Amino acid sequence: MRTVSAAESAPTTYPWAVHAQELRVKAGRHLAVDGLDLALDTGVHGLLGPNGAGKTTLMRALATVIRPAGGRLTMLGETVDGRADLRRLRRGLGYLPQQFGFYPRFTVREFVEYMAWLKEMPKAEIPGAVQRSIDRVGLAAKAGARMKTLSGGMLRRAGIAQAIVNDPAVLLLDEPTVGLDPEQRLDFRELLRDIGVDSCVLVSTHLVEDVVAACSDVIVMNEGGLVHQGAVDTLIAQGGEGDAGDSPAERGYSALLRRHRSAVAR
Repeated sequence: MRTVSAAESAPTTYPWAVHAQELRVKAGRHLAVDGLDLALDTGVHGLLGPNGAGKTTLMRALATVIRPAGGRLTMLGETVDGRADLRRLRRGLGYLPQQFGFYPRFTVREFVEYMAWLKEMPKAEIPGAVQRSIDRVGLAAKAGARMKTLSGGMLRRAGIAQAIVNDPAVLLLDEPTVGLDPEQRLDFRELLRDIGVDSCVLVSTHLVEDVVAACSDVIVMNEGGLVHQGAVDTLIAQGGEGDAGDSPAERGYSALLRRHRSAVAR
């Protein structure tokens, strides 16, 4: 029997979990992401921007739902383009879209099990992984309930459970806190921080306070391009008392967008 070296058993590492260069992505015929440069590694990254900024289109491209129209996108060492075989990459991804489909008569457990099977998880690992993900989102008491009986917040938590069931190296969450009550949002922030220790997590949201509480850095998009990427404190420093917003972070966000739009209009 051959001894396995430490190098062979160590997890695969990449220069960046997500690396986009001059990335262009279409939403229908519209170029929703235009020339985006972005590099993300381990940690929790918040994605902010007004409606129509291109956030959801970017998330769909990172989830390999849609292919880039141009530029270069590399994720977990795999190039994402029209020729790539994405099955191996998808095993390392977790994705929660704004709206996700499910069979109404599935129980929560059956739904998460089904998603684990689609992600080609080893059969022997699925039962334990499903139970852990359900426990982590606080749905253990509802594991046997049919999906069609769940409230909006519970459905969202079931969606988060399927996204994390495979312990993804890259986790993409599009508006994950919609429908969650304040206590559930606090639990969710703690879960994000826990996952972000070992994974690259990108959270798209309109709630600036969630970014401040849970994220190590923040990305701001507008009209398909990158406006800002940096620490949360850097975003806060952009604003002042005269800027719109109910918190320092909201004032920094609104001030940043205002200055960007003024510069573009010149």
